[in-house]
Amino acid sequence: MRLVFIPSFFALCSLLAAGPGFNGRWDITVKGEPRGRAWWLGIEGAGTPHPKGTFISAFGGALNPIEEISVQGGQLTFGFRHDGRHLVYKATLAGDRIEGVFEEDGKQKFAFTGVRAPVIPDKEDGTWKKGAPVSLFNGRDMSGWKPLIPNLPLGWKVENGVLTNTPKANNLITGSKFWNFELDAEFRVGPHSNSGIGLRGRYEVQILEDYGRPPDVHSNGALYSRIIPGVNASKPAGEWQTYHIRLVGRTVTVILNGRKIIDRGQIDGLTAIAVDPNEGEPGPLILQGDHGSVEFRKLVLTPLTH
Repeated sequence: MRLVFIPSFFALCSLLAAGPGFNGRWDITVKGEPRGRAWWLGIEGAGTPHPKGTFISAFGGALNPIEEISVQGGQLTFGFRHDGRHLVYKATLAGDRIEGVFEEDGKQKFAFTGVRAPVIPDKEDGTWKKGAPVSLFNGRDMSGWKPLIPNLPLGWKVENGVLTNTPKANNLITGSKFWNFELDAEFRVGPHSNSGIGLRGRYEVQILEDYGRPPDVHSNGALYSRIIPGVNASKPAGEWQTYHIRLVGRTVTVILNGRKIIDRGQIDGLTAIAVDPNEGEPGPLILQGDHGSVEFRKLVLTPLTH
């Protein structure tokens, strides 16, 4: 029995020793992803018999608990079964990076690379000073904005001082990039509609017609799939609503229609709207137009500096 047990024990130790390097949070760039989206991966317990993790975005844009996961021979393999499809992600360590491939039903779709999510030192400590406000929408045209997805019809127009989309339009992205800021927005959605504002091109504050419904991680004002609003402060469909959003480092505060619904919430990582995975750098704003109809009549950004 000793001759069988001892090699098996050392083989297990060798296998587990290879795993801890995968632990942590990873910002992922996907080669050839048609919508330019970035992914996010969180792993813990690699190097033990029971690793686990979360992932954005396998499907639906949510923060998905990983269903299948293993580390063998220096390779992390994780996956999901969804709508009859088997989604499998395989990654190996390359220094302090990961490199991998995504397969659907055994066929490779994309290659990807990941870097460790950076520590962002900026704190919401009351020392930030407001700069000069910048109007991101002039009420006349879409100056300063461009389509996010090349070769896809724009689907937006400006009429009577209002920026509006047609459902399933392209997303809009600013040409400028921003770091810490406050954003004041006025928006309106119709029945059953859905949109969002992407902060730094990474973190979506949800826009949703959800008047009277209990809040969850997909509610109006949620940091999508990550932070639940403390209260539903939405107005009925067709009424103008206001956002005051403050972003400092990884800390976000959201005031919806005059009510504080997220108070210094801590952002763990990217959401499904992400197209810029470089979390330690300034990023653009995104207006989501590829769901239902949405209108904006005010978008004013105030930089925050020390």
